[in-house]
Amino acid sequence: MSGGAPAGASEGPGTTAVVGGQSGPAALPVGSAGAPWSSGVRRGDDGAVEVAGVGVADVAADHGTPSYILDEADFRARARAYRTAFEAAFAAVGTGVDVYYAGKALLTVAVARWAREEGLRVDTASGGELAVALRAGVPGEAIGLHGNNKSDAEIVRAFEHGVGRIIVDSLAEIDRVAELAVQHGVVAPVMVRVTTGVHAGGHEYISTAHEDQKFGLSVSPASGASGQASRPSGTGTAASGETAGGAASSAVDSPAMAALLRILERPSLRLLGIHSHIGSQILDPDGFEAAARAVLELRAELAARTGVLVGEVDLGGGYGIAYLPGEVALDPERVAKDVASSVADVAARLDTPLPRFSIEPGRAIVGPAGMTLYTVGTVKPVTVGGGDGEPFTRLYVSVDGGMSDNIRPALYGADYHAEIVGRSSDAEPVLARVVGKHCESGDIVVHRVMLPGDVRAGDLLAVAATGAYGRSMASNYNMLLRPPVVAVRDGASRVLIRRETEDDLLGLDQG
Repeated sequence: MSGGAPAGASEGPGTTAVVGGQSGPAALPVGSAGAPWSSGVRRGDDGAVEVAGVGVADVAADHGTPSYILDEADFRARARAYRTAFEAAFAAVGTGVDVYYAGKALLTVAVARWAREEGLRVDTASGGELAVALRAGVPGEAIGLHGNNKSDAEIVRAFEHGVGRIIVDSLAEIDRVAELAVQHGVVAPVMVRVTTGVHAGGHEYISTAHEDQKFGLSVSPASGASGQASRPSGTGTAASGETAGGAASSAVDSPAMAALLRILERPSLRLLGIHSHIGSQILDPDGFEAAARAVLELRAELAARTGVLVGEVDLGGGYGIAYLPGEVALDPERVAKDVASSVADVAARLDTPLPRFSIEPGRAIVGPAGMTLYTVGTVKPVTVGGGDGEPFTRLYVSVDGGMSDNIRPALYGADYHAEIVGRSSDAEPVLARVVGKHCESGDIVVHRVMLPGDVRAGDLLAVAATGAYGRSMASNYNMLLRPPVVAVRDGASRVLIRRETEDDLLGLDQG
């Protein structure tokens, strides 16, 4: 893990400086790797960078730019680190854990295979992601299906392939899954996604456990009034308000409790457990511990009322990574030990045995394993300030991609780090902004970074830690072609997803 300044420290020139592409307080040193780069990144004496023994100049020559470069060994190592850390920590308190790779971060057939080969299961959030996992040979029982608005076709496909768990997200979905299960002659394994009120993560759009958002069912009784929709006829209950365990449903039940009770009423559903996800890019494990306490308390309350003690609890993902030099990623061993200790204490206080747990890292595994390689085009100095502020010059460095291959800076204001990776330079560093080629002033790739003052057209520039959500959120805005995903390992590269062509674009246009 990277040392230095804590996450959230100043991102000014002193933090992200790159002097001549190979020296300075935060630059990638000659001959070594460090956060936010993958472990396979090395810079040579000539300033040229290679990944897993493959030179970035060779990637550019063989596959073009922009290209997503994915370090396979780094991905596998991070997957193993999460699995082994959590298995050891939870075994120490007397229970087991399953690690699901959150496919929404980046899912290709090869990536799904890597995850499975490292002992992980795969979490999917759409029919398309499910299709990729199945194509990769991931068995249905090792797949989870998420989504706040699953289609009937997605649910039925999950039945057909024996998907191990369907995470239901609303009272209406419970009824719909139950009826589809009856129609297809199956008993559907489900978990209930709950919102615990724990606020964690970065931008508000990636903090997912607060009340005012689309995911899950609140554990708060104060939110329960709207959750107590009348039950549809045909639920199989003996009397209105009675559950399968015989406990009366309270007028002040939380939406989460109402969902759990409703599932127990439906013979075509099998309640596996409770699911919680509190956000993304979380760098403080306290949020996971607080959410786990809330979920275990809900589990104990359900057992007290119905006699049903669910066997599984999912604590979600969102483990943070380093995006800038000096940031410190969340350490899997630390968070595993802290959360395992916390849940053991809570279970002892509640006098309930521990369930089996699961977690869902995605970004933490694939984010640092990836980088995006660009070619520099237009370089333009712009004078900024005046009036109340002292004028200064910022160098706008345009690359041959942009918000179509990484929307996160525009969408979330996300910060990234960039360096010139094809050569060395003795030029003094200058304040720069890396921008794309789209017809948008908000098309920013890196908001603030120091680059060598002689940066010029034709230079190769790499942005670190783009393995998560770059390709998976990519678009064809301005009809740009989506870049390839190129895996590198042991001095060789191979294409996992090929570059799009104009024929691909025009082939969809039926005009």
